[in-house]
Amino acid sequence: MAELLGQIEAVDRVAVDTEADSLHCYREKLCLVQVSLPGRDYVVDPLAGVDLAPLCAALERKEIVLHGADFDLRLLRRGLNFTAQRLFDTVIAARLLGIREFSLAALVKRYFGVELGKGSQKANWARRPLPARMLQYAINDTHYLLPLAERLESQLRERNHLDWLQQSCQRAIEQAAVERVRDEDEVWRVRGSALLRGRAAAVLRALWQWREKEAQAADRPPFHILQNHELLNAAVSFASEKLPDYRHFSSRRRQAFRAAAQSALQSRESEWPVSRRRSVTRPSAEMIARTEELRRRRDRAAMELDLEPSFIAPRSTLGVIAADQTRATTLLVPWQRAALGF
Repeated sequence: MAELLGQIEAVDRVAVDTEADSLHCYREKLCLVQVSLPGRDYVVDPLAGVDLAPLCAALERKEIVLHGADFDLRLLRRGLNFTAQRLFDTVIAARLLGIREFSLAALVKRYFGVELGKGSQKANWARRPLPARMLQYAINDTHYLLPLAERLESQLRERNHLDWLQQSCQRAIEQAAVERVRDEDEVWRVRGSALLRGRAAAVLRALWQWREKEAQAADRPPFHILQNHELLNAAVSFASEKLPDYRHFSSRRRQAFRAAAQSALQSRESEWPVSRRRSVTRPSAEMIARTEELRRRRDRAAMELDLEPSFIAPRSTLGVIAADQTRATTLLVPWQRAALGF
């Protein structure tokens, strides 16, 4: 770590990536932090009990190069309380150049002629020791980022679009800092739950809450305890006065499972979940016309700039701005607003 910190101090730009485990534990866990500097790659193990506060302090003073920054920035903030001050997102840079295939593998092949190996989406990054194959995959995620950033930066400079990159990267930092709060009254509504009403919905909610407690206690993802379709089937069975049989449960878990359902079955009607009513407001002819005009403006600008139209503004954003033009300031960065004529 002392060597790495010294190397970071000597440069202004550092490539970073992360690996997490969300398939083998209850809460998403930061398992690796990859750091690449000119001529040297490092892999930091957050699970090794090393104090990473000095690393975070060192990185906060540098420009961080990430590929598709949102997930990594959120994970680093939750896992290490790290917030980037300066960012170079190679996805944003590539899209500002009109590049349509902007995965890391596609960009590395485009600029360096190298085929990156594919990694497993189901890999357990909390394994120790890590197999050499997984370690190499992790290193490749940052190894090419610094030279890639240099190539992209040079092309953006030629187009006088570096300030566009800075605007979009600053917005990415701001958005990643916003805490996503889940609605406890809605999180239990898994796919298919809209078909359940009354007592059956109450049972489903109780079973979902039981599953969360079991998963947290066992430090396993909830689907390891019981999958969503099994929750739905169990709720329907209990509400129909049929007793589902989950023999693979331990006697303790099976007893708690049935107790959760019985508690919901005995609840008063006033305590049952209320069916969600989706209020659909049809847009007026005037609003449709404003949205269409914004779309035409966006598409003309996208053609002139050789950018994907959705990168300037998604259709949903255009609809919001058509209803309230003042929202453009909060939803779009200056170069996007200028492209739309604001």
